[in-house]
Amino acid sequence: MDKKVSVTAQEIDIEDIQQWFSSELGCELLQAQKRAIDRLIPNLFGYHLVELSIDPNMALSSHSLIGHKIIIAERFQLGLSDNGVLCEATELPFEHNSIDVVLLHHTLDFTDNPHQVLREAIRILRPGGHIMVVGFNPASWWGVHRFCNKKSSKAWHKGQFISQSRLDDWMSLLGMTQLRMLTDYYVPPFTSKKWRNRCEKMQAYGRRSLPKNGAFSVTLARKDVEGITPVKHIKFARKFYTLPVRKPATRELVRERS
Repeated sequence: MDKKVSVTAQEIDIEDIQQWFSSELGCELLQAQKRAIDRLIPNLFGYHLVELSIDPNMALSSHSLIGHKIIIAERFQLGLSDNGVLCEATELPFEHNSIDVVLLHHTLDFTDNPHQVLREAIRILRPGGHIMVVGFNPASWWGVHRFCNKKSSKAWHKGQFISQSRLDDWMSLLGMTQLRMLTDYYVPPFTSKKWRNRCEKMQAYGRRSLPKNGAFSVTLARKDVEGITPVKHIKFARKFYTLPVRKPATRELVRERS
């Protein structure tokens, strides 16, 4: 199964998915994702933040209070900020335990080796730091549409759609503790704006009755195990110290003074 998913990921062109996010449907999904990210990221503090997304110009961490933001890009493109770094997602040029927050936006969906990307992101994360993973949700109308149209050439269809249980297993194996999971956008992936408007009532119903079945999921986890150094028990040698004690006065000295 993993081999089949890897072959599907190799067929995707990053430029195609970037262009899709510029379409009406892609923009609606992206805006919903930004609202979910903005609910969580202002509460994450530190000194350094690394953002890996499909498009480095999305500025998904703009509401973060962290001053030093590093944007990762796998290829050079116009509009890349001064904080941009060109590198592969599987080989990040940062030291172990040096980053406070890592944001992965569909990075696991469109890569040949999602487990290695996640491992590398957690490697640079300091103990107590946070990772936020945004990806397509297979348990949604979007996942059903992708499953029923396996031969579709749509760019977002070629994402890996990693299930929440599988992502939880990976994070638990890498020493992460899941804190929160948000999901949203319950409208089916209709290209027609007219049909999406007709299904607008499904948005309110999904938020009320389907809390885990939105088109995407945002998973927030904390690094609690890896990198923590246990405190050694220090043994002290037992020594006895004599303290000076004043000698008691004799009866003769007391009588003379009285």
